[in-house]
Amino acid sequence: MVAQRSPVDLTDRRALLARQPDDPTVLAEAQRLKEVALLDFGIRDSVVASWLYTKCHHHIPTTAVETAAVVATGDGSCLLLYNPQFFVDIGLAGVRFVLFHEARHLMHRHLYAEQELRADPLFHLAAEVSINHVAMVRLQVTGLPSRVVPGKDAGTSHEPVGVDPREVHQRYADDLRDQGREPLSYEEFVDTDLVVYRELKRMRTPLVMPVGLCIHADHVGRHGSEFPADAETVGLIIGEALAEAIRAALRGNRLARDEVLNLIDRSEGGGDRLTRMWGNLGAAALRGETPRTRRVDWWKRWLADTLASKLREGERLVYPKKQGAVLLALGHDPMLSRRGRERTKVVLIALDTSGSMPDEVVDWVTTLVGQTDGVESHWLSFDGVVMPFVPGERVYGGGGTNFQNVVDYAEGRLAIDGVPFEVQPDAVIMVTDGYAPHVTPAQPDRWIWLITNGGDDWPEHHHPPMACHRVTTGDR
Repeated sequence: MVAQRSPVDLTDRRALLARQPDDPTVLAEAQRLKEVALLDFGIRDSVVASWLYTKCHHHIPTTAVETAAVVATGDGSCLLLYNPQFFVDIGLAGVRFVLFHEARHLMHRHLYAEQELRADPLFHLAAEVSINHVAMVRLQVTGLPSRVVPGKDAGTSHEPVGVDPREVHQRYADDLRDQGREPLSYEEFVDTDLVVYRELKRMRTPLVMPVGLCIHADHVGRHGSEFPADAETVGLIIGEALAEAIRAALRGNRLARDEVLNLIDRSEGGGDRLTRMWGNLGAAALRGETPRTRRVDWWKRWLADTLASKLREGERLVYPKKQGAVLLALGHDPMLSRRGRERTKVVLIALDTSGSMPDEVVDWVTTLVGQTDGVESHWLSFDGVVMPFVPGERVYGGGGTNFQNVVDYAEGRLAIDGVPFEVQPDAVIMVTDGYAPHVTPAQPDRWIWLITNGGDDWPEHHHPPMACHRVTTGDR
């Protein structure tokens, strides 16, 4: 492989934007292909890739890169860079493949492997084989994308873009059989990138990856360093994307569930760091198990993630349904749009004071809501009656428990001292032992139930079910 120095600083947005194609139609078509590909990810292809690219605050078409890349700028944000002519040449299917390919490189942390691996061309080839196999499976394609070969038959010839995992496996299998050794089957061969790497090293005649197939492998960045992508920023972006995908999976999104479980399976055996990472993200709940990693208050992570999922919808790319339907009716492809700033969100927190309420729970909920930007909080204590209060005030209780009073107050039907609750809450957090007649709020998807030790978690099994988590701490 030959390292090529980028013509500009790939974190300088102005310099990147200054390098664009002369033909505006190429630029417009590339932008359209990119938006449609991201829409396809969110709807049918890859929830993880969709969320990863929504975390990139700027999508920049530029000729400073030959293909596409995600670049960490060092200020906590990422850029998605893409060459417009390259995207036009490979078409929509190719754009989807390339974006998915780059996303998986980041998720597999190939840029941050051990120095010995990064220095070995065979590891680069193994990474390409592994990623392209996953891309072909997840995107349900039978081959690699192709592009026009310049200067051949007036632009009518095409060549594949990337490393074909089946071709590499065939050459590997032929080499081992010539040695009188038994090769792995294709399914065993592509299990993980490290399996591919180990098996390629068994070959008598090593394979060499062609130059220019992946931007992460054939460019160097500023000061002659590797492609610019600092580990801290990339780790943060990937963690957020995976957390969003896991939340979607836990809410019943089958595409997200399948993709996250596939990622977990392909990372098994990767060491304690990966095990802890999946445990911290709460992914093991998808398998009905929780790994023993360290002392974690899982209910705190669950509540923070659940509350964020209900209150931060405006921070991601969305599909405009009405506008999209009109565009489709007119024969145009729908585009993604960014939802702008939203009004302050309202959270109603109701604490059951009919019995003993753990101080840790109350303190944590107070801290969490206080640290959530753009949130207006309202507090209630309740037993048989509803009693508004502000944090720091003493709360009273001890009588029977009535959930319906809280529902009536939250929905504006019950007034306290002649004053009704005049705003509609975006989320209602109920901290209770769960022992009281069951209720069905008008908007159950906005209700979050924290059930204390020994309580009844009926909201999780209610119809319709509501977000519910048992408040427990310790080693899980």
